[in-house]
Amino acid sequence: MATWMKRVVGAAKLDVATYEEVEADKSATGQAMLVVVLSAVAAGIGAYEQGVRGIAGMAIGALLGWFVWAFLTWFIGTKILPEPQTKADLGELLRTIGFSASPGFLRVLGIVPVLGGLVGIVVAVWMLMSMIVGVRQALDYKGTGRAVLVCLLGFVVYCGIWIGTALFLGMGAWMLGSIFGRGGN
Repeated sequence: MATWMKRVVGAAKLDVATYEEVEADKSATGQAMLVVVLSAVAAGIGAYEQGVRGIAGMAIGALLGWFVWAFLTWFIGTKILPEPQTKADLGELLRTIGFSASPGFLRVLGIVPVLGGLVGIVVAVWMLMSMIVGVRQALDYKGTGRAVLVCLLGFVVYCGIWIGTALFLGMGAWMLGSIFGRGGN
């Protein structure tokens, strides 16, 4: 069994064997969670104006997002778009998607003036590619096209959930502010 750091590097290299290993290793869920948290912390440091509360919030949001994203991917990939050989559980998606966040460690470089924006774009694309490989392996797809489609559909639903939640919470905050005299017209 590979060490955590070898898995992080292998996932970042889009190594299929690494994704197969973490998919099969039920004890790697905690390791995947650590990757998600550290990737979020790196993003928070890279966006240096966030402060400690912002970084903590990003880490908590990343964990929640990781779980929601893995659930959506599992559901879409196994219930809506499975291939005949597709067999996966939520844990497998949690592990592969968690490790797909490993390129996100480089988001700490966002703190470097001028370089930060470019790093952000490159890392976002790299993380997407990592996720597609992880999803393909976890769902036992023969090709990459279906994994891309699952990720795309999952992204649309995921964004809808977050936008809906933000609107709901924003409206709730506005309503409470109106009631207690701190908002409204």
